Amino acid sequence: MTVNEKHTKPSWVDPDDAPELTPDLAARAQIANGGRVLRKAHGTVLKRGRPPQGAEPKQQVTLRLSRDVIAFFKAGGRGWQTRIGEVLERQVERNKRKSA
Repeated sequence: MTVNEKHTKPSWVDPDDAPELTPDLAARAQIANGGRVLRKAHGTVLKRGRPPQGAEPKQQVTLRLSRDVIAFFKAGGRGWQTRIGEVLERQVERNKRKSA
């Protein structure tokens, strides 16, 4: 491994050093018997990442854009993805007004 490379492989964790099973953790955990799920997990045990925000949360998608479009928005600095979303939202509103 070179100096600039980051060590990404997780280190081995001794099972004897596992965190204590608290009542809160047990209440959120998945319960299974012989591979059959009796109760699905819920809360932070189930899903990692940011929870949906607001009544209409954003949806994650994969979108291919030209290099020129990406370069243009990235040149504006941080928040370039948000700015792309704002441009698209303005276009949607314009089209709604035209068709109304």
